[in-house]
Amino acid sequence: MSQTIAIRRPDDWHLHLRDGDMLKAVLPDTVRDFARAIIMPNLVPPVVTGADATAYRDRILDALPRGAVFEPLMTLYLTEATDPEDVARAAGSGLIKAVKLYPAGATTNSDSGVKDISRVTPVLERMAEIGLPLCMHGEVTSAEVDIFDREAVFIDTVLEPLRERVPGLRIIMEHVTTSDGIDYVKSAADNLAATLTTHHLMINRNHIFKGGIRPHYYCLPIAKRQTHQMALRAAATSGDSRFFLGTDSAPHPDGAKESACGCAGVYNSPNAMSCLAHVFEEEGALQHLEAFASLNGPAYYKLPVNEEKITLKKMPEPLSIPASLQTPDGTVTVFDPECALHWAVVRHEPVEYE
Repeated sequence: MSQTIAIRRPDDWHLHLRDGDMLKAVLPDTVRDFARAIIMPNLVPPVVTGADATAYRDRILDALPRGAVFEPLMTLYLTEATDPEDVARAAGSGLIKAVKLYPAGATTNSDSGVKDISRVTPVLERMAEIGLPLCMHGEVTSAEVDIFDREAVFIDTVLEPLRERVPGLRIIMEHVTTSDGIDYVKSAADNLAATLTTHHLMINRNHIFKGGIRPHYYCLPIAKRQTHQMALRAAATSGDSRFFLGTDSAPHPDGAKESACGCAGVYNSPNAMSCLAHVFEEEGALQHLEAFASLNGPAYYKLPVNEEKITLKKMPEPLSIPASLQTPDGTVTVFDPECALHWAVVRHEPVEYE
């Protein structure tokens, strides 16, 4: 088996960068490997208008390390007060590439999300007219629904009725975690796609509880049974163009994770590509790595692929990846895949960091 792989520079189609000092601390870990990223809008307050997105994009660009080449792909946070014409203007100018729907209360900073999806139908219909994709956090939030069933129930009660009501809407079902989600995407028309995270490919729900409660594996959607994990791996490594990488890398200071009510989120940007190459090698599918990481996402978003290439090289010794990142807001723990990683990204033109 080859010990080096050259692929087009990848993109991250689901990324949390936060803001302020945290933004400045975590951004270098993404721009080392990724050329572009869909930026999540769930700040406090959220990014709900074109003006908000412009200001946030400018803060991201101002925080870039010297010499970095990176394009933030902005999104708007969908609320029941979102103006369809503001969305259309922001999309028409090239400012935003998608709108994000959070069911209210589904995950971190989602309290401003949608409670009644019928109230945002005018926005969704306008998005269908202009071809602007909707990124969906695919879970219901009803207290009576088991947390491990929320994705499957969402498909039946929210996603399928929405697709029937607005059939022209292009949708990305983000961070799919179940075989139900995989099967639904496979059965749908070509206006539905899905992102998969590196951590959901590498862990299942046992990791959260092995030897005690392990908060740094707690994310939303929560990791599911191993059978679901295997379905995710099969989809990711299949070459199917409907599936592509969205890391859902989500930094939280350790104090916010290791608490009586810990935050959901896994910080995986520092080792995302190494983890991904590890999974694809285990599945005997390194030939499909470029499609998943670099080709399928741009195709669905109708964007050009990156011209630059990176090389991944399998090292004889395990990589030494820092276990944490020190930030002004506190220590952020890096995702631990609990296995040795040997695939390193080799950059032909290294980015200069201060």
